[in-house]
Amino acid sequence: MKKTWKILRRVLAVLVLSGLALGIWKHDEIVRLMAVNSLFDADRIVANFSHMDSMFLTRVLSRGDGPVSPLPVAATPWPLPPETQAWIDARHVTALVVLHDGQLVHESYHRGTGGEDLRISWSVAKSFLSALFGILLDEGTIDSLDDPVTRYVPALVGSAYDGATLRNVLNMASGVKFNEDYLDFYSDINRMGRVLALGRSMDGFAAGLSEQSGTPGMSWQYVSIDTHVIGMVIRGATGRTVPDLLEERILKPMGLEAAPYYVTDGYGVAFVLGGLNLRSRDYARFGQMFLQDGMWNGRQIVPANWVRASTAPSAPTAPGAMQYGLQWWMPADATEGEFLARGIYGQYIYVNRPLGVVIVSNAADKLFREPGVADQDIAMFRAIAAGF
Repeated sequence: MKKTWKILRRVLAVLVLSGLALGIWKHDEIVRLMAVNSLFDADRIVANFSHMDSMFLTRVLSRGDGPVSPLPVAATPWPLPPETQAWIDARHVTALVVLHDGQLVHESYHRGTGGEDLRISWSVAKSFLSALFGILLDEGTIDSLDDPVTRYVPALVGSAYDGATLRNVLNMASGVKFNEDYLDFYSDINRMGRVLALGRSMDGFAAGLSEQSGTPGMSWQYVSIDTHVIGMVIRGATGRTVPDLLEERILKPMGLEAAPYYVTDGYGVAFVLGGLNLRSRDYARFGQMFLQDGMWNGRQIVPANWVRASTAPSAPTAPGAMQYGLQWWMPADATEGEFLARGIYGQYIYVNRPLGVVIVSNAADKLFREPGVADQDIAMFRAIAAGF
């Protein structure tokens, strides 16, 4: 009996030591996985959304060494509609920045955040990537929107993306079967989050998708991984990374206030579908540049024809629903020149070209998917814009 207990104690000791060794070896992965699991907790979500670099692998982007581009403050702040504060409270807004004719007419920060915070874009990042894509298309690095994605990314041959065109993925009409339910632990979008947390490959995740929900181009379904495929196409067409290209072609010419950063996977590949982090005022600069047809500080950064094409409805969305272009949104009843970049939990860049208004809203709104919330947000933006 004593011999048996000796053996058991040795086995237990080995197991404990092995567990400790594994914990040390996989410490960073375990920390990131725990971060993913608590990312949206009510007591952490606001701070998390301004400190993603403390939880995930990241890549800092250069803003260049040029001067910060001016964002002049209006002599008289514009009074917001009386219902604004109730909306800020209900939607857990953390930042609200409003420009009119390129002037800063309102700027406020809430829930303990500040103007220097680098805030997670979530899917607002998709519109940044669209801008970069438009530049490359205009200069001929990418030939045509009707090219198959496999022309630029042979690794996707045989995957669910085989047969989809660049236009299909930009329109979110790839036909790829993908569950985007953030409340379902086993959904594709949450499996993708664990890929990031564990330092695995986003490219491998995309190539591993094998099921289609329909014929590419026939119907619209919001599939976030489509945007990662756009990033793969850009890398395949140029032989360069998205961060390097974004720095060179958009960020440095814009004269941002602070160096942004991307969340990355374990191979250093940028999380282009939702991992960009900027100050709210810099999101506003990007929106103003699009309001001005891609022109900023006297320089044409994004081709005007791409600005117009990408922010116009072109995807096969359902009648009466929010409309979609080339990684930009339009309200269901959008007026000419009204469009927005939009991310989960209440991230927005709203642009109303006829009124000369850009509105940036950052939030930690856990009820963002409740029926009517998006309509309420757009109604609020329109009410603010109407004041001008």
